[in-house]
Amino acid sequence: MNNNIFPCLWFNGIAKEAADFYCTVFSNSKVTTNTPLVVQFKIEGKKIMGLNGGPTFAINPSISLFVTCQTNEEIERIYNKLFQGGRVMMPLNKYPWGEKYAWVVDKFGMTWQLMLGNLPEGAQKIITSFLFVDKQCGKAQDAMKLYTTIFPNAAIYHSETYKAGEEQPEGNLKFGYFALNNEMFAAMDGTGNHNFNFNEGVSLMVECETQEEIDNYWIKLTEGGEESQCGWLKDKFGVSWQIVPKILGSLMKDPAKAQKVMAEVMKMKKLDIDTLTNVE
Repeated sequence: MNNNIFPCLWFNGIAKEAADFYCTVFSNSKVTTNTPLVVQFKIEGKKIMGLNGGPTFAINPSISLFVTCQTNEEIERIYNKLFQGGRVMMPLNKYPWGEKYAWVVDKFGMTWQLMLGNLPEGAQKIITSFLFVDKQCGKAQDAMKLYTTIFPNAAIYHSETYKAGEEQPEGNLKFGYFALNNEMFAAMDGTGNHNFNFNEGVSLMVECETQEEIDNYWIKLTEGGEESQCGWLKDKFGVSWQIVPKILGSLMKDPAKAQKVMAEVMKMKKLDIDTLTNVE
């Protein structure tokens, strides 16, 4: 799995605790990086970052992790672990779109969708899912189309829309699957009143090999959106992205340079590889 586009979850000092918990819930899981600021881990082979960013932002259900479970025992075990200390948005049950499905918020605030289904060989068990609500409702298809023009190895694989007379306006997206650089994502529109929308609580980290990549993503994703600090930006839909050089992780592991590298990162909006690699 490429893993160069992956979710970053914002925590207030409990990233390691959350990572350890998720590694007990899912198989094929381990913590790969553990620093006071950043914890990286893999669950079912999916790379995720936990950021100890303080109390400024909180995770909400606008971006969730969608898990395909292959047996009744598996979906029930994961469901029972995830909702302990959290809350259930949709209980594990049969729905029109699936024999068994659930939507839960865990005790750390992260949202999970669980679905019983077949997983083809080589398919990704856990994928990132976008929910477009409030002012963004009705824009899910536009987002899929935009993202798949920006990233390589990208395609829309499924796009099911509402028909006239159904519970959402005709043309809204019921459910869509798409890939960005071979990493799978899902998207859907959601009507009704919500007390959340896209924010920095869950962002998408994009690791880049070259400055050309960084420049390209930065220009295209900020069009209609806004620049932020330290490689962060928001696109026209309000989704937060971090566009970072892949080498940044190794630079931050060097005790002699880490503080100086971070000082340079704090000065920048779009990150510059040459500046960061030439820190003395």
